[in-house]
Amino acid sequence: MAKTESASTRIVIEPHSQFDLSTHSRTTTVRSLAITTLSNNRTILYVGTHSGTLFSLSPNLNDTNASQNGTTETNSPSFLQKLSFLRSVSVSNSSVDEVLVLADLGKVLLLSDGSLFLVDSELANRAVRLGFSKGVSVVTRRRMRNNESEILGLGLDSNSNQRFLHRLGGLIVKDGESHNESCGGCVLALAIGRRLVIVEVVLGSKSGKSDKDVNSATLVVLKEIQCVDGVVSTMVWLDDSIVVGTANGYSLISCVSGQSSVIFSLPDVSRPPRLKLLYREWRVLLLVDNVGIIVDAQGQPVGGSLVFRNGLDSIGELSFYVVVVNDGKIELYNKKHGGCAQVLPFGGEGIGPCVVASEEDKGGKLVAVATATKVVCYQKLPSVEQIKDLLRKKNYKGAISLVEELDYEGEMSKDLLSFVHAQVGFLLLFDLHFEEAVDHFLLSETMQPSEVFPFIMRDPNRWSLLVPRNRYWGLHPPPAPLEDVVDDGLMTIQRASFLRKAGVETIVDNDLFLNPPNRADLLESAIKNISRYLEACREKKLMQSVSEGVDTLLMYLYRALNRVEDMERLASSTNWCIVEELEHMLEESGHLRTLAFLYASKGMSSKAVSIWRILARSYSSSLRKDLALETIIQDSGENLISGKAIAAAEASRILQESSDQDLILQHLGWVADISQVLAVKVLTSDKREIQLSPDEVVTSIDPQKVEILQRYLQWLIEDQDCFDSQLHTLYALSLAKSAIEAFEFEIISENIPSGNPERNFLTTLRNSIFQTPVRERLQIFLQSSDLYDPEEVLDLIEGSELWLEKAILYRRLGQETLVLQILALKLEDSEAAEQYCAEIGRPDAYMQLLEMYLDPQDGKDPMFTAAVRLLHNHGESLDPLQVLEKLSPDMPLQLASETLLRMFRARVHHHRQGQIVHNLSRAVDTDARLSRLDERSRNVQINDETLCDSCNARLGTKLFAMYPDDTVVCYKCYRRQGESVSVSGRNFKEDILIKPGWLVSR
Repeated sequence: MAKTESASTRIVIEPHSQFDLSTHSRTTTVRSLAITTLSNNRTILYVGTHSGTLFSLSPNLNDTNASQNGTTETNSPSFLQKLSFLRSVSVSNSSVDEVLVLADLGKVLLLSDGSLFLVDSELANRAVRLGFSKGVSVVTRRRMRNNESEILGLGLDSNSNQRFLHRLGGLIVKDGESHNESCGGCVLALAIGRRLVIVEVVLGSKSGKSDKDVNSATLVVLKEIQCVDGVVSTMVWLDDSIVVGTANGYSLISCVSGQSSVIFSLPDVSRPPRLKLLYREWRVLLLVDNVGIIVDAQGQPVGGSLVFRNGLDSIGELSFYVVVVNDGKIELYNKKHGGCAQVLPFGGEGIGPCVVASEEDKGGKLVAVATATKVVCYQKLPSVEQIKDLLRKKNYKGAISLVEELDYEGEMSKDLLSFVHAQVGFLLLFDLHFEEAVDHFLLSETMQPSEVFPFIMRDPNRWSLLVPRNRYWGLHPPPAPLEDVVDDGLMTIQRASFLRKAGVETIVDNDLFLNPPNRADLLESAIKNISRYLEACREKKLMQSVSEGVDTLLMYLYRALNRVEDMERLASSTNWCIVEELEHMLEESGHLRTLAFLYASKGMSSKAVSIWRILARSYSSSLRKDLALETIIQDSGENLISGKAIAAAEASRILQESSDQDLILQHLGWVADISQVLAVKVLTSDKREIQLSPDEVVTSIDPQKVEILQRYLQWLIEDQDCFDSQLHTLYALSLAKSAIEAFEFEIISENIPSGNPERNFLTTLRNSIFQTPVRERLQIFLQSSDLYDPEEVLDLIEGSELWLEKAILYRRLGQETLVLQILALKLEDSEAAEQYCAEIGRPDAYMQLLEMYLDPQDGKDPMFTAAVRLLHNHGESLDPLQVLEKLSPDMPLQLASETLLRMFRARVHHHRQGQIVHNLSRAVDTDARLSRLDERSRNVQINDETLCDSCNARLGTKLFAMYPDDTVVCYKCYRRQGESVSVSGRNFKEDILIKPGWLVSR
């Protein structure tokens, strides 16, 4: 940043007008000053003199010739207008020590010769001495927060007055006047020796008639406080507390209770105490020699102290500043951080005591200082003009500090704050401080991104009309391309070097002057930081045209820095880049990847894929890796990460989302040449809205890429539930052909010794995208699908060794004998053969299988072991005589006898087993029924009194029977019913007795 000027060069106030007292009176000098703004917005200066005269002057603010650009740096009388003399009035024969303006009453209160005088604000009438007041050394008025008058606080009605009097603790009325007859006034605190007297100034005549045109007024004593330690020399009153200063120190006195507490004790040797009420913060400034201490209404110190350069004669307040005068100089100190903001001489050294007065208003703009014979009025420079002045001097830090103060105090709007940040940013930009410039741009909420467009692309361009024509106070040159800004800045530094050698002071940054930067480094810094600003702007909600400019020009800046990753990231994300603005640049610079990403993001899939195809032909394996693509390719089972693979992966991404069938089929071939997995992903993608035509896809697939076809057909059949019999047949034929080739390949590989390079080469050629062997996939499909043509498939594999596949197909065709022959004789799978016989479900199937085992044909030996297994497992299903007839005479007798014996035993065993099962079933049923009756009988109580339900005979210990429906009868009645008896599942004869408690069932 440019070197900050010293604080003394900051312009806060500038001389406005002056008044030479000697032109009106050669026998008197200035003693006191006061400034006020009347209700008609007229500003008046009151000047009290040592001769007892009061002058009123007007600064003529509406007819000012002072400079408004903040550059006035002279206080020569020839450059100042004169303060207009209005009137004068004689007060007394002594000096007017204090002037207190009672603006709300339209009066001016004067302290002269220990007495109080009242005069109207226009000085139209003579000054009137107020009542009993004598020996008054200091007078102050009760102040209220927000500059409200005590009239508003006390009220004019008697109730409000009584409440205030009650708080004060009583009322003292002198001279026989009644307070209730008053018609208005203000409250004052008077220091009389060691006493404080609180009085009310009441306007009007004693008769009660209001006569404010006549200076008739009375003082009504409200309270006296006797506890002041020392003679009061200064005093201020805020709220309900009075701060007084004596030679001993400062005290806080409650005007309600009268209690006093010490705030600060002064050393034995010190300057007289001084107090100043700071209206803006509503605090009090206590002076101890050249140190100012700020306290609150409770007398507690707040904030830091102000250290003044020298002693002072008088003190005032203006906005954020404390104004002090001493030895012909006026100094402004910032109340927040204590720094000296401005120093202005106005009277020369050795001129004697000076007086300063400021408007007692938070928004005051005037301050007046006076020497013995001269009064100079200073006007606060508007905040905007102060900022401009600081910026012209390249005091950017001071300007921002002032802006922050104004913002904190609520005196600067958000729009103006943003405007200043933008202005500072542009000035820093032209001073070659690009990072700080962009920092300020980002702090500006109203600055438009289009304002930096001219720094990137020369006018005219498609965004020229979007650039605001804002000159920003005309403090910086018009926008120009960054190359020109850098060149002009370097030329300014070079010119400043010559000027400094010639002894001419310049305001060029010392760092840049002592260490001239390199042009390339400056340009790189400029581009980086403007890129940073545009990147931040992308997060804002902008008009589409502005967003287009931001993204497109950001791509230009990335290209200038050769930030390839940022270019590709921007191009591949959602962006507003204008393709036609970038095509030529990216093609010429060779950034085809970026152009491909840009085409893809704009939906120009055909152009994007075409570029990837070009790149796939020219890429080398040394291309940088893309982590996302690396994951995709590794998941596909391919370990090679090359430029070609990356190009294919990017193209496949686009094709997977495209519904343009012609485009997909056009580029499917070269993608498949690089990666069959990616080609399959393209064909089987579910991201596209409209799926491809299977017939077109099948036709377009390279016949050499068999696995791609198979994987696509598998996806159609299994995932898409395709029921097209032609596709099912095509899939089966393709799998069958591949299975035959795989079988032949295995035979060839087995004949080559392990470790032979030729065998390794053949193994590499057989790398597959499938994890499941092709024969397994073929067998599963042949068993699961019902839509393919088995005869066509069978014709293809007829001469091959795919016997299991043949068996599946013959089974589909109902050729049971051929299936059994393949299972039993070719595959020698007895278990599968027997299972197939069980599925057929006819006994003759087992006999047919037995015949095949005993007479295999084709010169093959009988399979006696398999035959014995069949007889052992399923002999009961065979006719023994037929078995004997089929047995081969070559079968060993012992083996045959054992087989027959086992078969017969098995038949007997199965017969008896059936009987046992039948009887067991009946027994289980009977036991279950009896258990239910037994459970029921337990619930029937039989005793001597139990009667037969049939003949009513007493049962006693006689035999009885109970039916399942809980009916109990004697044995005789039961027998007469002509039913047989069954007890516990056994049948008994008639002469068998039934014992008591036995269960009898029908």
